[in-house]
Amino acid sequence: MTNFEEYLQHPDPEKRERAANWSMAIGLQAVDGLKASNYLVEIARRQIEGEITMDEVQELISAYYQAKRKQKNDADKVIGTDEKL
Repeated sequence: MTNFEEYLQHPDPEKRERAANWSMAIGLQAVDGLKASNYLVEIARRQIEGEITMDEVQELISAYYQAKRKQKNDADKVIGTDEKL
């Protein structure tokens, strides 16, 4: 888990605020026993840097998990076919 420490001391107040928001969000998830993926941390860093907007963050994360779900469903179909043989 990352707390984006390097950004929390950054001279740019917008980067500090974005880092603090991400740190809090990831920390709240950790309280529930959830761990942020490396993908989410990378996307968060890009948003903190100002490379992407929060709307783009939501789109990227949604697309990422839709692709993962599709891969799982495709694997399930193959497994289901093999089980019938």
